[in-house]
Parts: sequence; structure tokens; C-alpha cells
Amino acid sequence: MPEVLMSKPAKISVRDLHKSFGPKVVLDGMSLDVAAGESLVVIGGSGTGKSVLLKHIIGLLRPDSGTVEVDGVAVEKLGNREITDFRRKFGMSFQEGALFDSMTIWQNVAFPLQRLTKMSRKEIDERVKECLDLVHLEGVEEKLPSQLSGGMRRRVGFARAISHRPEILLFDEPTTGLDPVTTALIGEVIVELNDELKTTTVTITHDMESAFRIGDRIAMIHRGRLVASAPPEEFRTLQDPRVQQFIHGRAEGPLSDEPGVRTGTWPGQPKTPGR
Repeated sequence: MPEVLMSKPAKISVRDLHKSFGPKVVLDGMSLDVAAGESLVVIGGSGTGKSVLLKHIIGLLRPDSGTVEVDGVAVEKLGNREITDFRRKFGMSFQEGALFDSMTIWQNVAFPLQRLTKMSRKEIDERVKECLDLVHLEGVEEKLPSQLSGGMRRRVGFARAISHRPEILLFDEPTTGLDPVTTALIGEVIVELNDELKTTTVTITHDMESAFRIGDRIAMIHRGRLVASAPPEEFRTLQDPRVQQFIHGRAEGPLSDEPGVRTGTWPGQPKTPGR
């Protein structure tokens, strides 16, 4: 972790986290710290537990064992009323933006402000414009999501996530399905938001160019555990063959030898005839 962040206390602390869904083990002793003000990028193959980790951090899932602490508070011990207040610390941008299709862009971005604050209409107007300006989307307030491109919808999702001034931002696959130019723009917007808002940020992505662009640190999950963690330039040179295979997108390597990677099956699942 960069020296400037090492001296800061952990904003998020995950300790020996375990989570299974039926027989499928998703998190298997996951431990991870995120420093206050840090931009952490979490990478790993599909099904390795990245999104499940985010859902534990925000309290949408409870662990089978282990703990998640945010500002020293154990999330899994919060009651229903406490968890509602707790989640105000967060702004989350979901995959594909997850906007309300029948609402205008203004209504989408204003939604958290109307629910979580007592701001006046004029104050909400000003905040919506400010948030859209931050993500480089001026003058789209009266449009519907269907009238915007995929990249623009993602940025509206960012604007909604930051509208109530959260302490922690969570981005779930912010560049999936976007072209390279739009992906680069999304990465730059995330960097600008981190610099401007001074939030603690956790981003899940498969896109290594984005990971190297936006992260103060990159962490890799494999089989439900943290297997590597380092600042971007150091991460590039890690000798772990799993890291190098993932960075370079190689077909051959230890990740390809996982059960089901080549056959499309998992242990106990029948193979497709003819394979």
C-alpha cells in the first residue's frame, strides 16, 4: 500500500470472512483492509467472490463466520434500524448503472437526496447539477436513461452514488460491455471523483487497464481468498503465476486448471455429452 495510506487507519476491515451458498463456497477465509481515502481495485475471475465481498461490506449479506468492520463497527451485528443509518455512509454504482428507466436523469440523481435528506427543491436542483458536472454530463437532466449511451448511463449512476456525499464509494464492474474509449473515460471520471471527494473507494473490475489507472492498490481474489495485494506498478511485477495469467489474459496457466474452467463444469456436475 502506498506510504501515504499506510499511516491511516483502516476504514474497512475484513477478517476471516466465510460465505457459502448451499454446497458452493464463495468466500473462504477472506481478509482485507482498506485504508481511509484509498482507492482499492479488486480483481479475480468470475465466481471468485468479488461481488459477494461488496455485499458483505455494505451489509446486504451476513457472513457464515468472520467479520466486516467499517469505522470499527462490526456490520453483521447491526440491527435493521442501525443498518439503514449505516448504509448512508455508502454510495454504490451497480453494473449497467441500474437506473430507473421511467424516471428522468434529474429524478434518478435526486432520488437519494429526496429519501435521505431534508434538502429543499432548490438545494436538490443545485446538487444534482453539481454531481452531473462532476461526471461531465451537463444538460441531461430532463432526458430518460434510454436516450443516453451506455457510458453516459454509467456516469449517471456515479452521479447518483455521490449525490448524498457518502464516505465510501463502491463500483461494481463499472466498465463491463463498454468500448475502449468509453472505458478510458469512465476510468478518468473515477480518478477525478476520488481526487475531488476524498472518499474511500472499492472497485470491482475484470479490466486490467482500468485497474491500473484507478487503483492506489490492486487486490486479487482467488478461491474466495486474498492471494495478492500491491500498488499498481508493483502488482505488474508480482511473480505469482495466477497474477501474471490474469493480467495478460493468457489461456494457459494455473487459473485454467481450475475445476470447470476448460469443461464448463464443476465437480459433481455432469459433463456435456461429447466432451
